[in-house]
Amino acid sequence: MPSLKAEQNLKARANLFKALGNPTRLLIVNLIRLSPRHTEELASILKLSPGTISHHLSTLSEAALLESKKEQYYVSYSLIPGVLDIKLEEMVSMSQPGLEQSVEKDAFKDKVMRAFFERGRLLQIPTQQKKLHVVLEEIAKAFDPDKSYTEREVNIIIADFHDDFATLRRELINFNYMTRSKDGMSYRLRS
Repeated sequence: MPSLKAEQNLKARANLFKALGNPTRLLIVNLIRLSPRHTEELASILKLSPGTISHHLSTLSEAALLESKKEQYYVSYSLIPGVLDIKLEEMVSMSQPGLEQSVEKDAFKDKVMRAFFERGRLLQIPTQQKKLHVVLEEIAKAFDPDKSYTEREVNIIIADFHDDFATLRRELINFNYMTRSKDGMSYRLRS
């Protein structure tokens, strides 16, 4: 679970992208980047109501992009110095302590393993190649990479996983998890 500080950091970055994800707000940021502006001036330039502009300015301020300064009757908005100096890569790659641990390393593999295996036995042979690769990888772990096996030995090991050992043996060879000798008498894990 991410810490509270990391979660707030993540939300702040998401709010920044949300604020910049609107075409009108991008136009406003571009205009304010050139010089500080007030609501009525922006409304006149963009041909929008002052209320709409106020809403957009509020969103941009909440995202820590703008600062405001009261000048007589108007509130003038300007960019917070240096706010646009941050590179996009820095924004999306800020470290999130603990986030890496909360994300499973190989969620797809785990999902396939749960769906197709029960107590070490293969329930059915997957038809999708990607899932079949996960299953074959698991079966290949049962073989010693330094040992040659007879067809009978291969069948016995595969039969521990599923009764259709002939199909699985053929797929192990087809997908290059195992090799068969030229005479067809012995099998080895591909190194």
